[in-house]
Amino acid sequence: MSNKIISPCISICKTDPVTGYCYGCARTNEEKKKWKDENISEEWKLENLKKIKSRMQGWQLSAFEESYRHKISKGISLLKKKNLEG
Repeated sequence: MSNKIISPCISICKTDPVTGYCYGCARTNEEKKKWKDENISEEWKLENLKKIKSRMQGWQLSAFEESYRHKISKGISLLKKKNLEG
């Protein structure tokens, strides 16, 4: 696979104290660390993307998918884009 899988961080970085999942991307702190590890496989990243999406539903999943698609195509999350535009 030649395309690198882009981090699912959508710039909403707050961890829910009950579940331990990030409100923006639904990753655990341990998963976030693994994404930054340059030795982690693209296969692991694909599986983790499936796992984090399975933790979301409704508007959260829709908002995540829209922002993640924007990040992949434009290189910036929707929240960062909005903050830059002021």
